[in-house]
Amino acid sequence: MIAKTYQSHRAREWLKFLEEIDKQVPQLAEPGEIGWKPHVLEIHIVADNYATHKTPAVQQWLEKHPRFHVHFTPTSSSWLNQVERWFGLLTEKLLRRGVHKSVRQLEKDILAWTDKWNEDPKPFIWTKTAEEILESIGRLLRRTKDPGH
Repeated sequence: MIAKTYQSHRAREWLKFLEEIDKQVPQLAEPGEIGWKPHVLEIHIVADNYATHKTPAVQQWLEKHPRFHVHFTPTSSSWLNQVERWFGLLTEKLLRRGVHKSVRQLEKDILAWTDKWNEDPKPFIWTKTAEEILESIGRLLRRTKDPGH
């Protein structure tokens, strides 16, 4: 997990974070199996539809960094973005339980928690098939479309 804290959430900070990702993620994939050939390591980012992520400056930066691919979740679909699950854990394990006497202390604690997470990271694994998820969404839409039935 690559983490940074910023005082604001503007395009300027988003670009700084993209630069940080670019620095920390190697340009080339690591050698693997027999027959391995070096190739550019692509970066896929799942982001919400916040306007900050789509400004002309961000678009220009992405054009200059073709290994970056940004995928936007549909509005009101944060559950599709698994980093939101990570934020849920951060909230549950650190933010709700902690006492932070300053913003600086909060930032320090978040970064320390992230470092601890990175010592033994666990992938988030979908437990339902795409069909089960789509059926669940269908049921929700039917209920909200016609709440009287």
